[in-house]
Amino acid sequence: MNTTPTTDTSADAAPGLLAGKVAFVTGAGRGIGAAAARLFAREGARVLLAARTRDQLAAVTGQIRAAGGTADHVVCDLADPASVRAAVDRAVDLFGRLDVAFNNGATIVPPGPLDRVSEADFDRVYAVNLKGPWLAMVAEVAAIRATAGRGAIVNNSSVGSLMGNAELPAYGAMKRAVNSLTESAALTYGPEGIRVNAIAPGLTLTEMIRTWEADSPGLVERLTAQNPMRRAAAPEEIAEAAAWLLSDRSSYVTGTVLRVDGGARA
Repeated sequence: MNTTPTTDTSADAAPGLLAGKVAFVTGAGRGIGAAAARLFAREGARVLLAARTRDQLAAVTGQIRAAGGTADHVVCDLADPASVRAAVDRAVDLFGRLDVAFNNGATIVPPGPLDRVSEADFDRVYAVNLKGPWLAMVAEVAAIRATAGRGAIVNNSSVGSLMGNAELPAYGAMKRAVNSLTESAALTYGPEGIRVNAIAPGLTLTEMIRTWEADSPGLVERLTAQNPMRRAAAPEEIAEAAAWLLSDRSSYVTGTVLRVDGGARA
């Protein structure tokens, strides 16, 4: 019998977290969405990127392809029901199925107290940050049912949804409602094998935060000082949490709102 120790390293590497899956990502032109699209592709998914920003989408798609991943993009306005349905359908048209979706896209409003939120800003943040994820979930559930049969959805919420939010009352309210939609969807679709979760990021270095910092100088410094880890997150760190929740490694997790906040709400 040959007892020579083997040094063969030709075995295939472990498959990626999302190997073989088709993923749909909204708000994928920049920030957390772009980081998620790149990560999902590295983890083996074929990814359809969606956002309103065609040039940004094309750039991120090009980065994924240059790294050997499979991706395409579609322009999508989350406030337009027909646009949302068409974007989800495009994933099925391109890749033949839909397995997972990350509803990340959102818009911002100027920070300030409740009585200074304009009706136009309130309506806009409702249309994009609450109605948009609802429209997307409806389309995604239909696509998963019709193709993969089972799957997972992650909605991007915010730690600002977990308590009163004096600076961003409308934004916080919409994100809290997203948490409720997430939990309700988990109850509804769990019996058929569709898991629905949310992540609640804390301070993350995105263009959105930089815009808020411009309106509220010192915001980033103040939030960083309040964080036990004394730093902001990189978009890639938030994307990692979404990837895990979409993967089969979180197969018994549904209906949760996972804080990814460096302990800020501990």
